[in-house]
Amino acid sequence: MMPSFRLSLRETLLATICSIGMAGLSGVLPAQAQVTAFKQSVAAAAAGDEAVAAFYRDRDYQPLWTAPGEEAQQRRAALLDVLSRAAVQGLPDSRYHVDRLKAQMAEVKTTRDLGEVEVALSRAFVTYAKDVQTGLLTPSKIDDGIKRVVPLHDRESYLNEFALNDSPQAYLRGLPPMTAEYRGLMKEKLRLEYVMAHGGWGPRVNSQRIEPGDTGAAVIALRNRLVAMGYLAPSPTGEYGPALQEAVQRFQMAHGLEPDGVAGAGTLAEVNVPVEDRLKSIIVAMERERWLNHERGDRHILVNQTDFTAKIIDHGRVTFQTRSVIGMNANDRRSPEFSDEMEHLVINPSWYVPRSIVVNEYLPKLRNNPGAAGHLEITDSRGREISRTDADFSQYSARSFPFAMRQPPGESNALGRVKFMFPNPYNIYLHDTPQKNLFGREVRAFSHGCIRLADPFDFAYALLAPQVDDPKAYFKSILDTGKETKVMLKTPVPVHLIYRTAFTDGRGRAEFRRDIYGRDAKIWDALQQAGVTLGAVQG
Repeated sequence: MMPSFRLSLRETLLATICSIGMAGLSGVLPAQAQVTAFKQSVAAAAAGDEAVAAFYRDRDYQPLWTAPGEEAQQRRAALLDVLSRAAVQGLPDSRYHVDRLKAQMAEVKTTRDLGEVEVALSRAFVTYAKDVQTGLLTPSKIDDGIKRVVPLHDRESYLNEFALNDSPQAYLRGLPPMTAEYRGLMKEKLRLEYVMAHGGWGPRVNSQRIEPGDTGAAVIALRNRLVAMGYLAPSPTGEYGPALQEAVQRFQMAHGLEPDGVAGAGTLAEVNVPVEDRLKSIIVAMERERWLNHERGDRHILVNQTDFTAKIIDHGRVTFQTRSVIGMNANDRRSPEFSDEMEHLVINPSWYVPRSIVVNEYLPKLRNNPGAAGHLEITDSRGREISRTDADFSQYSARSFPFAMRQPPGESNALGRVKFMFPNPYNIYLHDTPQKNLFGREVRAFSHGCIRLADPFDFAYALLAPQVDDPKAYFKSILDTGKETKVMLKTPVPVHLIYRTAFTDGRGRAEFRRDIYGRDAKIWDALQQAGVTLGAVQG
């Protein structure tokens, strides 16, 4: 609270007006008239922005930014400083109109002008606060597969919190995500901007395949590019020897490629990605990190779709990790992005075939052959199995088909022997699979949208460990019954399905992945339309 403002609004306005060159105004307008004019100006300027208007109404239009004295001066200086450096956060400088604000402040001639400056600063503040804390964009407007709901902070609350804070600099510094990931991304952003300012990583590697023992111009170009990227120490050699092979493997691991040490077409395509594109990925990842700027859970599950992994994270440390398969890159099969809470697992699950698969994939086969998909039961609305020979499937359309399909528990069940449930509107969950061979692929996008796990039993043991003494024995005792069994988690575990083509590893080093669904390209386009640009730093 600021009682001094309420006691001296008249003096505040007079002193402020005098401090900006308005000597003599007090002689033209009585002091009370100036107070009234200021209030009217603030009310008029804030009209149409209910949050800002409510903030000033509740404080009887006391100034936050334009009062005399060091406190308001510090607020103005702190705000203008972060606004002028918004690009450091991957935000558009042009959005906050710093030069216009400064000009507007310098040109104040009337009490009305002063009120307009007051509101302009507040609007710039709340816009920046929202952008840097929870993101510039609305995720669902970018791509249908981004279902993430960002918990937005109330605009009026930003102003109230700032007004009560003793240190404007500290408050503004605390708005961006305080995660190690965000800090790592900012560090990589600065590094890439420096590289870009100094000409990038050098010439492209013009070859389709380079392998150990090779020599020539392509080997030298590969060597030079890996040196510039930091994967290889400077070397004069022109041969693809052990040191270069190890550097290629390090590069491959940092880009989600098979680390075979051979620079094939896929590896060279990633080596030749220009620094500008990597910088775009980092800026997009910073925006995505702002979307997730809330409590994720001391224990949580993190599925990065582009990395084809699922992790259990306890107090910021990865305690379990496994390979995953995500939805194939087709309109109705891409895995969505969202967060929810895992409530239970089902051991020996049945597969209740989604309606879309039933009518789009199986019904056409049943029309031609009632015995098709014989591994599935066909059930009526009461769950009773119907006789295929008695049904005339040819009479049904996708809309009128009245039956459901189910695969009983078993080794060949599409969900394997266990599924992990976090009920959601998208019918997405994590599960086992009989198709183990797919986990050996470099790109693992094959499912209908759900997330398949390479090591589902170990995943289950890790989840059950906090609530049973011997999770492996407990799990096996249920598995051996062959009966479909639901096991509740005593403490639900948050699940975050994310999509990051740029992220940092446990040591803060940047890694990159392919934009398999093209979502990050869309986000970059939207950021660019909002005014975000690629900058280069000289030092």
